[in-house]
Amino acid sequence: MLRKTWSYGKFWPMVLIAACGGADPVTPSLAMCGPGVPAVLLGPGESVALDPLTTNGCAIFPANPSSTDSAEYLVVPQAATTSPDFHSSFKLVGGALAAAAPPVAAAMEGAPISIAQQFHDRLRLMEQDRSFPTPARPSRIAGPQPNSTPYPCPVTVGGQCTFIVIGNLTNIQITRNVTATAQTVGQHVVIYVDNSAPTPGISTAQLDSLRNTFDTLLYAVDTTAFGRESDVDGNGKVIVLMTGVLNSLVTETQCNTSGYVVGFFFGADIDPAFYSSWNKGEVFYSIVPDSNRTLSCTHPVSQVMRVLPLTFAHEFQHMISYNQHVLLKHASPEELWLNEGLSHYAEERSGRAFLAAGDSTHFCVHVKADLYNFGLFVQNPGKTGLVTLTGLGTLDERGAWWSFVRFLVDQFAADTSLAAGDAFTRSLVQTNLRGTSNITTVTGQSFDVLSRRWLLANYVSDLPGFTAAPTMKYKHWAFRTAYPAINASCPDPRAPLPNAYPLAPAPIAGAGISVAGTMYASSAGTYQLAAQPPAGSPFTLLLSDGAGAALQQTVTPRLQVIRIR
Repeated sequence: MLRKTWSYGKFWPMVLIAACGGADPVTPSLAMCGPGVPAVLLGPGESVALDPLTTNGCAIFPANPSSTDSAEYLVVPQAATTSPDFHSSFKLVGGALAAAAPPVAAAMEGAPISIAQQFHDRLRLMEQDRSFPTPARPSRIAGPQPNSTPYPCPVTVGGQCTFIVIGNLTNIQITRNVTATAQTVGQHVVIYVDNSAPTPGISTAQLDSLRNTFDTLLYAVDTTAFGRESDVDGNGKVIVLMTGVLNSLVTETQCNTSGYVVGFFFGADIDPAFYSSWNKGEVFYSIVPDSNRTLSCTHPVSQVMRVLPLTFAHEFQHMISYNQHVLLKHASPEELWLNEGLSHYAEERSGRAFLAAGDSTHFCVHVKADLYNFGLFVQNPGKTGLVTLTGLGTLDERGAWWSFVRFLVDQFAADTSLAAGDAFTRSLVQTNLRGTSNITTVTGQSFDVLSRRWLLANYVSDLPGFTAAPTMKYKHWAFRTAYPAINASCPDPRAPLPNAYPLAPAPIAGAGISVAGTMYASSAGTYQLAAQPPAGSPFTLLLSDGAGAALQQTVTPRLQVIRIR
């Protein structure tokens, strides 16, 4: 996993973006409501997915029959298409408004994709297409090498081996040969340290502690939740290679401003079609401590000890997934969005294992970034698609992918136990299917239905005073209480979460709704609360494209509506 530095205060600024029309008024070309359009008749808690293609874009909400209670509807325009990377403009206008709708505003702004994250996603996209390059430098070869034993790498303390390591963020073919020594060996994991690592380095006791964490906790968590890794080198172990080559992938300035590469897994190392050009082994690459900034920015031992378990949990899922899909099932690797969603879920899953062991510090590290990314998504979903095969995953997208996997686990695991959740996630990984086909096969539900329930659950699951349907509930997170609680129990000024759950649309009179933006594949354009006062008059909503014309069939447009009160 390629991760930003843990000075998230820099990268998670709170910015208010003003919303303004900025264009001449545009009269919608759709009629507001023609004859024959049925009214939206819902009781509190009931929901419906309206197809604007059958109603000329119109939705009619009847008068509020109560003279004492107000009525509220959550309305969520959605592009329900599962076509990867698809997007469409939209406009949602209430009543008979003819002015152009202002764009959806955002109060939280995510950082641009760091160069480290771009590197991570470049590796995943290579895996998705199995389009690995041949190293520009000579590959590691079998037989004796300087100061090392014959290939494959030994798994005994003191054994040495030479690895070929990616040495450039943008050109994967540029590599460096690294000779390293096995410093500590466990049942499942052996940790090698670069012989040229800066001094003072990590102590034997600290390496043993990391090995124990990898070997007895994280290895068990990931293999139970996703399946077994490959063993193409026949040594029965995962190699952790700690090397300063990763530190040197970024300059000190880049490290302090754009983040750094903590660690990664590279699919070419275990792919039978490519591993002879690379390392032919299950290798997790990581940075080394560098307290004196000899290679890049400062990386004290305490920082490395804190972030490596999280990164290992994330990247080990990628290693397992590649084995299950490619080596065992002889199929294509998992699609980027679901592969990353499962790896972010692996972060949370390992965090819960730490918490069960009484380690709240690592629990905080393992869940805070995903909660923040999810907050970015729900506050401005019109920036983010759920289904994507290309591009570089933004923080918003990663929040969406994690939460969707979390929602699926909560919905389809046999019960709320970790064991039941593990059985479900194994079914998603141990398959020759990918993406939406994988999910619909495992769950037995259409992706349209699942994405609709997920979008609504993001608002109603733990809404005070509201009883959400079981199909629209998270079972392991109550986000409105989790955000302030995590902030209070995991204090860290470098990584503050919002003090309140960011999905909090203000009620607006239904006829006064006027928003415009973008809808991405299987995601929402916006969350709006349409309100009626007691005995309030009927109102209409018109869902069109950004120019006011009918949405195209390829969008598979839906107006998701759930009555809140």
